[in-house]
Amino acid sequence: MTRLVMKFGGTSMGDLDRIRRTARIVAAEARAGHSIAVVVSAMAGKTNELVAWTDGAGRAAAGMAMTDDEYDVVLASGEQVTAGLLALTLRNLGLDARSWMGWQVPIITDDVHGRARIDEVPGDVLGAAIDAGQIAIVPGFQGVSRAGRITTLGRGGSDTSAVAVAAALGCACDIYTDVDGVYTTDPRIESRARRLERVSYEEMLEMASLGAKVLQTRSVELAMARRVPVRVLSSFIEPDAAGVLPEKSGTLICDEEEIVEKRIVSGVTMSRDEARISLLGLPDSVDRPAEVFTRLAEANVNVDMIVQSPSRTEGTVNLTFTTGRRDALRAAELMREGQSDIGFQDIRVDEDVAKVSVIGVGMRSHAGVAQTMFRALADKGIKFQAISTSEIKISVLIDAAYAELAVRALHSAYELEAV
Repeated sequence: MTRLVMKFGGTSMGDLDRIRRTARIVAAEARAGHSIAVVVSAMAGKTNELVAWTDGAGRAAAGMAMTDDEYDVVLASGEQVTAGLLALTLRNLGLDARSWMGWQVPIITDDVHGRARIDEVPGDVLGAAIDAGQIAIVPGFQGVSRAGRITTLGRGGSDTSAVAVAAALGCACDIYTDVDGVYTTDPRIESRARRLERVSYEEMLEMASLGAKVLQTRSVELAMARRVPVRVLSSFIEPDAAGVLPEKSGTLICDEEEIVEKRIVSGVTMSRDEARISLLGLPDSVDRPAEVFTRLAEANVNVDMIVQSPSRTEGTVNLTFTTGRRDALRAAELMREGQSDIGFQDIRVDEDVAKVSVIGVGMRSHAGVAQTMFRALADKGIKFQAISTSEIKISVLIDAAYAELAVRALHSAYELEAV
């Protein structure tokens, strides 16, 4: 029997009716001859509720060490509930099913609570169970540290759990979500967006990191490193009267070599989770930018775009960089704390910005991609504030008010519309 990992997100597990539909999908795959492990998220909205509860419980008492280990104990409970409910529902359909907590698999992580990274997933015990005909239900988002404490992987961590389990079992991973695949852009912004049949790991990694919310970035990194085939499918399907699922479509995330015809541009993404921080009047010395980015790195603040430009004051420059909005306040605080050492005159923080990107493996072998992008933006009167590039993407920072207009203009410029 062929092994298969199936992952269902929060909308798929949102209530008992949706859990029953999930169970019917899983049952259809089991009856088709697959050995199955299922990774589940918490019910939609449940993690936010649990976070609010932990916030309401308050901080540790004065003088006590601040840790997040109990925070993880609370947050991990959401996936444990859905794992148990799905196992019960499958049993009611006459199937052998059992939940496996993260510490039982085990999914071994480091001890960075709240954003742990997976170190190891032994596949022998779980593999033996599913090969014997049991459907294993694994709560996503959680693991266990080597010290034996429950850990959580951060937002979207269930995707990473699913890919890690698939890598351990040596099989493919089907991720069921509320969309039927990866699109050339967000269909809510551009109604003519079309679903892509195949996307390379590298393209999906760029899309995920640049605003596409289909898959978590770390899950794509892991899939690429371990060469796990990942298919994104809609969970809003039903087996027919004979219990057979419709033929799989969705989007396959795979090696670039498996894509016969490589598109110049595969997609356009947008992220509003951006903030621009400008240090004005920074001394024009080679060591000052190093001081700035060392302080940010030591505080685990990720920086994306960086622009240095001349200042009006002789001997100084203006240094601008972008971070995620959640890091902006911390980054600004770090800069103000070190202002006397760094030597800048003023700081400005702007959260009214967005990042728009075009992505495609075909950029490696085709000229004119940047020209098309900047001409399309110019035709709409959209100015850009910063640029970053890689082999397969170009990103620009623009005023947030023009973000959707930019997405539609670029989608049309690269002829990505559905036929």
